[in-house]
Parts: sequence; structure tokens; C-alpha cells
Amino acid sequence: MVKSLLLVGVGGQGTILVSKILSQGLVKEGYDVKMSEIHGMSQRGGSVTTQIRFGEKVYSPSIDKGEADVIIAFEKLEAARYISQLRKSGTLIVNDEEIYPLPVLSGLAEYPDGVIESLKKSVDNIKVIEAKKIAEELGEVRSQNIVMLGCLVKALDLENIDWIELIKENLPERVHEVNIKAFGKGLSL
Repeated sequence: MVKSLLLVGVGGQGTILVSKILSQGLVKEGYDVKMSEIHGMSQRGGSVTTQIRFGEKVYSPSIDKGEADVIIAFEKLEAARYISQLRKSGTLIVNDEEIYPLPVLSGLAEYPDGVIESLKKSVDNIKVIEAKKIAEELGEVRSQNIVMLGCLVKALDLENIDWIELIKENLPERVHEVNIKAFGKGLSL
């Protein structure tokens, strides 16, 4: 059986790093993995998406509308933007963080109210994470992506993979300890 994951966020949140670590772990576990990433205007705070499909045999990374088993959103407006990709029985893991897009920053638009409430009305299986708050409590706000990775690993029931080793392989040694703690926090949610 093939699983389809959509990771969405804003440039600079570490969405692609999480996709890379996740894909490496799945390959080490023996899955056939296909990944596709779209950076958009990621360096300017634009949308970043990654599609990952894994299973015994996968032919394409593309996820059709309404076919994602899990969407993990590093920013809540990005969750709203891509919610149509989630299958009816799918899981949405969303970081309760607001990062204002350029139209909001320039005063041409307003960040919408009630994004999480709206998502809860349209998705049966939703997990809202305060990853930024958790990461700040650990002393490194940039580790919120690894908090989200822990949540995703738990949701996919993939705890048997050596994620700690993969975190160490993909991050500088000076941030290993805080990111291992961040992963543990995410796993416990």
C-alpha cells in the first residue's frame, strides 16, 4: 500500500530539511520512495511544498487532489491553501503559527481570522501543534520543524527507524542536542 504525504510551509521553516530526513528514513526502512519539491519564492517567504509517496512500489511522487493521506503544515494558512489535497479519511498536522505573506506585509491584504477553526470544520482528523512555543521553550526557535517531524513520525507509526541518527547526519553538531529534544517533544504529542 502506498502512502502519500504533503508537506507545506513557508520558505525558511525547514520544510525541505524535514522532507529530506523523512525520505532518508523511509529508504533505510526499505520503502520505495518518490519525492518532489516545489520551492516557489521560498527565499522570500513564499510557499514551499513537498510531495512524498512511499510503499512497496511507487511510480510517481505526484499526489492528486483529495489523495494525500497526511498533510503536515508548518504554517496554518498554508494548511488552508492545500486542504483540498487531503483525502476524506486523511490526517492534518498543523503548526499554529502565522507567517504573513507579502500581500499582508505590504498592507494589500489581511491575514484571515479563524484559520484553525475553519480547518477543524473541514477535517475530521486534525492535530494542532504549537511547535514554535515548544521550540522556544527548548531555547531554539528554529527547531520547530523537528518538533513537527516528531509529530509526523508518530502519526505514521514509524518510530522503529533511527531518526536520531538521521537528525545528526543532517544537522550541524552544535544543534544536535536541542533538535533531539525537539524530536522527542513532537513524538510525545
